[in-house]
Amino acid sequence: MSIPLREFGKTGVKISALGLGGHHLGGAKDEKTAIEIVHRALDGGITFYDNAWEYYRGKTESWLGLGLKGRRDKAFITRNQVWTVMNDNNPKIGPEISRRGFLKGAAIAGVSAVIPAEKIPTAVETSNESALGGFQAQKRPLGRTGLECSILGMGGFHLGTVADQAEVNNMVAKAIGHGINIFDNAWEFHWGLSEEKLGIALKGKRENVIVMSAVRTHGPNQDVAMRMLDASLTRLQTDHPGVWQIHEVIYHNDPELIYARDSVLEALTRAKQQGKVRFVGFNGHKHPAINLEMLNRGYAFDVIQMPLNPLDPGFRSFENNVLPIANQRGIAVLGMKSMGGSGEIISKGAFTPSEALSYAMSLPVATTISGIDSMGVLDQNLAILRDFRPLSTDQMQALREHGKQFNDGRYELYKSTLKYDSDLGRGRHGYPSAAELPL
Repeated sequence: MSIPLREFGKTGVKISALGLGGHHLGGAKDEKTAIEIVHRALDGGITFYDNAWEYYRGKTESWLGLGLKGRRDKAFITRNQVWTVMNDNNPKIGPEISRRGFLKGAAIAGVSAVIPAEKIPTAVETSNESALGGFQAQKRPLGRTGLECSILGMGGFHLGTVADQAEVNNMVAKAIGHGINIFDNAWEFHWGLSEEKLGIALKGKRENVIVMSAVRTHGPNQDVAMRMLDASLTRLQTDHPGVWQIHEVIYHNDPELIYARDSVLEALTRAKQQGKVRFVGFNGHKHPAINLEMLNRGYAFDVIQMPLNPLDPGFRSFENNVLPIANQRGIAVLGMKSMGGSGEIISKGAFTPSEALSYAMSLPVATTISGIDSMGVLDQNLAILRDFRPLSTDQMQALREHGKQFNDGRYELYKSTLKYDSDLGRGRHGYPSAAELPL
């Protein structure tokens, strides 16, 4: 058997078209077996051998070294000649670095990334959160729609988790009493329960309130989307929501599906023409490239909703890549996940609620939609809203710098995992549910 050779990029080196992976080699039952595997690979013409410092605490490298003893001229070993780094924010590792040197460098890099707590601007801190007073939320234009919305909005998903309808009623009434006038929701949230609860709570309070909902179909047949809209209107007890969005645009084939003939995009246009909705848009939390393709394909969206928080600039950033484009086109930007989606940014100690929310509201957005699942959380957010003043450029940058130590996405799991991806959406794409995946 002869394995063909191929050019290894522009290096001038030729390597076998098949290589031997180091991680699985380390899983061999013993040293003798591993050496035999390497010998057989060499005899078969394999010249490329992958490895990593961390595999089985160095055992894999030791076994590979023994297997290649006396025959190294036949092998191209990635441990000694090539290094790849999975996170582009990490430093490249040079060819002669030792284990001890690598550990020392990593320790130094880790320490230098941490900003002392006293450097976080104190201007973001609130005071006397229980004494809210009679303040009214600041307002901003909702893009080019001609409407004005409060700079803080109430999210529908978390509202749907409140068991007692009377508590929902009180929370919505208190929010409106302080000038919050934009309420997010979606057809699928808790299988319609979120819309039903909000519809009841808004009864008699709809004047000057912007009610949002979102449709959960991306494929062909616009009639499916229109039926979803009718169901949302019934649950929300309204003739038309102020904003109707395409929900959870998070898969790389979504733009193609959405822009296809007889798709949900045509339903958005049809709903506006029929007067069932006033303004339309989409939301997406997975990758800025998907949101950009949705914009660049040319539909005249009125709004776009995306995750924005002080960690976002360091990992698959919507703030850096999508926000400027939306602003240039006059599209109203609705921020979401200011605290990480389920509060991970706060619960893990990365930022305080006032830091995270003040950062999000200081961006050039129309509003920040915040998940609120209790009167206590509402009071906390209202206190931050009451004392809010846009952060200075230096304060914003200080928060970004502090967040760089978390730039692997650990507190933005909606970007890199299935945690925030609905099974309904996966099913409509023909994908297995999270429970069915081989994890």
